Amino acid sequence: MAAITQETPAPAPVAPAPPRRSRPGARHRRGAARWFVLAGAVVVGLAVLAPFVIMVLNAVKSPAEYSQNGPLSLPTELYFDGVVSFWQRVDFPTKLWNSFFISAIVAVVGAGLSLLNAYAIGIGRIKGRLWIVMLFLLANMLPQEALIYPLFDMARQVGLSNSQWSVIIIFTVIQSAFGTYLLASVLGTFPPALLEAAALDGAGRWRILWQVVFPIVRPTLAVLVIFFFIWTWNEFFIPLVMLTSNDTQTIPIALASLQGDRMMDAPTTNAGSLISLLPALIFFLIFQRTLTRGVTAGAVK
Repeated sequence: MAAITQETPAPAPVAPAPPRRSRPGARHRRGAARWFVLAGAVVVGLAVLAPFVIMVLNAVKSPAEYSQNGPLSLPTELYFDGVVSFWQRVDFPTKLWNSFFISAIVAVVGAGLSLLNAYAIGIGRIKGRLWIVMLFLLANMLPQEALIYPLFDMARQVGLSNSQWSVIIIFTVIQSAFGTYLLASVLGTFPPALLEAAALDGAGRWRILWQVVFPIVRPTLAVLVIFFFIWTWNEFFIPLVMLTSNDTQTIPIALASLQGDRMMDAPTTNAGSLISLLPALIFFLIFQRTLTRGVTAGAVK
């Protein structure tokens, strides 16, 4: 007797779900919000650029034209005597080298000292870790006016009065206080598995620091170096007190020397501000990509 086979019917195809359609009102609101954010960004950008545009206009304007037409007028002719006057009066190449020398050493040494301190606090797990981090934070919040007299007296006692090394030592300690607070918080969440694996391979503390910890926190260190350089470049009060000789002073002090007791040459001051701004701006533009990578490091896993 022949077997009777019965075919199983194939399942009916499932129709794909219709795509969700956004309501026209919601799409319109999202578009309006984007345009509102864009308009706000444009307004903020113009507000930020306005002082720089005014500075450039007054840097190439003669004193007579500045007095007659005011700071917001367009120059009728280019006047570069203010740039030449500032360059010669303050010996700008010497001031430029002093600012670069102090800022570069503070940035590099401050970042290295921050790494060593944070490695001991964040990974070494020393006792009282939280209190030590809070102490570094409080030290970074102290005003410079409260520190200037004891700092000046100590520099005089050790023979570093009117020396750039006194400013370098002071700002290295000040900047490393902030760097230690930041890196200690980062290294406090460092994966213990990496440290245990390195220890099982026979790595010591220094080898773990330079071959395991340093490659991971290198983007953060790059950000600290850039910030330390710019912050030190713009410092005024402590270098003004510590550096009394014209050969050791920095660019911010040179700018302050242009202002007299009873009058101020506004075009020369604007020209000096423009020239003094260019090195820091060029430094920032060169390391802008490094800064962006350092800030966004670890945001995407």
